[in-house]
Amino acid sequence: MKSGRHNALVFDYPAMSEELETLSREVGEVLRRHGLMLVTAESCTGGWVAQTVTAVAGSSRWFERGFVTYTNIAKQEMLGVRAETLADHGAVSEQTVREMAEGALKNSHAQVGIAISGIAGPGGAVPGKPVGTVCFAWAREGAPVRSRTEHFTGDRAAVRRQAVITALRGVVAILDQSDSG
Repeated sequence: MKSGRHNALVFDYPAMSEELETLSREVGEVLRRHGLMLVTAESCTGGWVAQTVTAVAGSSRWFERGFVTYTNIAKQEMLGVRAETLADHGAVSEQTVREMAEGALKNSHAQVGIAISGIAGPGGAVPGKPVGTVCFAWAREGAPVRSRTEHFTGDRAAVRRQAVITALRGVVAILDQSDSG
């Protein structure tokens, strides 16, 4: 949000780009091909992945629900992330996003889950975790959870946008790998 004249709030939410639309359609196609539903568990992206995929007409056939768990309490209450995990590793960790992804699957009717937690900036950096650090996990019923950490550059919007793109590409990758394996 930006503060405009007379203290009015102006929302500066990024529009759906052609790249995000193409990726969302691809995610939908691969999920439909497998007969699967998607759930999201988002922190730093604030529901942007869910917003992006639901912008595609017909997404109710492959998108089940989204969790926006911005606080540690929300991660615990809605997704079952353990307090010990948060205390030992922090909210921005692969351990946490793995538990977020597993909790999203457990608390939904979906078979594929994405989890994201990161430091989009401009503040929030801690030792070892600079602004732009984003952790991802992708879960699929009956398969091991996959996770990774990325370090993005740019302002808050750029970090968040790169996180959405990475999350969507990861869904396609885990499902394409199951096609070939």
